[in-house]
Amino acid sequence: MLAFLARRLCFAAFLVFAVSSGALVLARLAPGDFATADLGVRAQSAEAGRLRSRYGLDRPLGAQYAEWLSRAARFDFGESMLYGRPVRDLIPERAANTAVLALAALAVATLIGLPLGVITGSGRGGLPAAIIRAGSVALLSAPPLLTSLFLVFLAARTRLLPVGGMGGSTGAAGGALADFVRHLIVPAAALALPLAAMFERLQSQAMSETIAQRFVLAALARGIPWPRVLWRGAFKAALRPVASVYGIVVGTLLSGSFAVEIITSWPGLGRLMLDALRYRDVYLVAGCAAAGAVFLAIGTLMSDVALALVDPRTQE
Repeated sequence: MLAFLARRLCFAAFLVFAVSSGALVLARLAPGDFATADLGVRAQSAEAGRLRSRYGLDRPLGAQYAEWLSRAARFDFGESMLYGRPVRDLIPERAANTAVLALAALAVATLIGLPLGVITGSGRGGLPAAIIRAGSVALLSAPPLLTSLFLVFLAARTRLLPVGGMGGSTGAAGGALADFVRHLIVPAAALALPLAAMFERLQSQAMSETIAQRFVLAALARGIPWPRVLWRGAFKAALRPVASVYGIVVGTLLSGSFAVEIITSWPGLGRLMLDALRYRDVYLVAGCAAAGAVFLAIGTLMSDVALALVDPRTQE
């Protein structure tokens, strides 16, 4: 196990290095630069020259990358040109916002998707199971952009929930928390609904295969009630497909959902990355990409550990 973890950590370090380096190089090679995006028609003025000199944009790509790499080794990822703050201070703030959104969506999707998958995969759901399956297929077919737009439209029409922002920054502690939760519902639902549909489909397929196994038939033959066999025996045995993708889902969610964060104005990594790309803030682009790679590597490791817990045979 220690050797396995060591290999995973080495791979994670290489992944973060490759992704952040590639993001910096590609952002630097893209047409235009921060001076062009910030100054517009004055991009050829003396002020633009001073701006390029301040951030090293007038230097060759190799020299700029070598300096950034030497500073990144000391966890100094440069200064954001757009915000005028160190990148290592900006990333944790936005990553925390994305983590709250992603974990809330993941909890809702798990609590909804897995039980529904058991119901539809048991073969005894009848009409409710058919309705659940149709809803899952519809949610999986709709892109996150469409789901987000629909929920924002619904919230705006009903005026029951805020349609954007994060809230929770003013007022008493209890009122601020309640306001934050109200702002969280729409973006979390936009992420959770398609994810719950995916969990339901995976769990349903695994459950239908599991209940046909001999140990289920043997348990029923010994007189064990069907609900107990379904929810205690077959359910755990059918968790393997979901466990194998769970950590990867966590990593991709924590990396930030561009569509949901942008449409709902949630101040997470997705919006930060979009602003960095829009203004050619190469150091911030590299920092956001590195944070996303870290989350993905952690999620992949979580997936392997969850799979080992559900199926001990994977530890051999």
